[in-house]
Amino acid sequence: MPAAEPFTIRFPEAAVADLRDRLRRTRFAPDMDNDDWSYGVPTAELRRWVDAWLAFDIRAMEARLNGFDNYRVEIDGVPIHFLHRRGRGPSPMPIILTHGWPWTYWDWAETVGPLADPAAFGGDPADAFDVVVPSLPGFGFSSPIREPLGGPFRNAELWRRLMTEVLGYDRFAAAGGDMGNLVTAQLGHAHPDQVIGVHLLGAVPFNARPHPNAVAGLEWETDWGFERPATPPSNPILAARPLTPGAPPSAHRLVQSREPQTLAAGLHDSPAGMLAWLLKCRHFWRDHRTDVRTSFTEEFLLTTFSIYWLTETLWSSVRAYRARQQAPWTPAHDRTPLVEAPTGITFFEYDQTSRSRFWVDGYYNLVRVGYSDRAGHFAPAEAPAVVVEEIRQTFRLLR
Repeated sequence: MPAAEPFTIRFPEAAVADLRDRLRRTRFAPDMDNDDWSYGVPTAELRRWVDAWLAFDIRAMEARLNGFDNYRVEIDGVPIHFLHRRGRGPSPMPIILTHGWPWTYWDWAETVGPLADPAAFGGDPADAFDVVVPSLPGFGFSSPIREPLGGPFRNAELWRRLMTEVLGYDRFAAAGGDMGNLVTAQLGHAHPDQVIGVHLLGAVPFNARPHPNAVAGLEWETDWGFERPATPPSNPILAARPLTPGAPPSAHRLVQSREPQTLAAGLHDSPAGMLAWLLKCRHFWRDHRTDVRTSFTEEFLLTTFSIYWLTETLWSSVRAYRARQQAPWTPAHDRTPLVEAPTGITFFEYDQTSRSRFWVDGYYNLVRVGYSDRAGHFAPAEAPAVVVEEIRQTFRLLR
């Protein structure tokens, strides 16, 4: 296994100039009767974001990205970028944090410092972690890919090798949300001997079995196909359903599974089009009590858009849904629970993967369940302090 090489992020000036030129020449679509986003991203809102991106300081963004120690390594021909921050405490626990789509690794940025150096943020040094945050293959700086994506379960194996063979950890912890939820759970399923424990943001079964009447993108509303028990779980968090309405159906699941390259043809050519596709997810899947600019800072979202555009990875990232279909889950064992590694789960009121909960009892080796009335699907970016404390509480039980 080759050693990981330090990596400094620097975008070519020509690429930055091209981005700004394309933004200036955006041909905005006419719009009407759409102030409520019922037809998608309003053109007036898109104009504001294009103007903000034009004024965005890319070089200052680079400095923020390079404020972490970044590395790259190739595992089985797959380029992997990751940031690595050593913990400051008596016995830091190694942990790998996994993002999803349309996240990037930067969604975890605000959690890294508090997890690695709790004392600097008013916490207990005994809670320290060695923090590793990779970019999924085909996302951001884990590029360019030269072969079809392998899906979340292959990614779990890449992460295991990254942590053990590249970084030299005998055992490690893991946490993740969205696609990272599946990667993390697979680590706990296939490698419980090497995984200290896992912490999940929401819950997604390995093989969802949607109800025949389920609308694509709303499988959680029909309990992923699980039958509700006559007696609900004794844990009130698992027995409950969210009090607020869920996100509306989203077109991304269908088109990114069936025609990702057709979608990429437009989004790879138009930064405004790409921005709209990513922004609509942040708008609909956030904590609905806030505006998208309150749930996320403008700087954070423009950083996310810039990472996708300047690494030219929107096209490969949207193929991750097709990869999930083409590489279905294969059990590593037939024991119960399926995820044998000790598991903590945090459910968030406005997160679609937190809506159906009862089935997790017996599916995972649960050691702790938490709930937050804050945050939606992007909890590490929306409520980093909540996520940090939830992760700390789970792994206090396992140190």
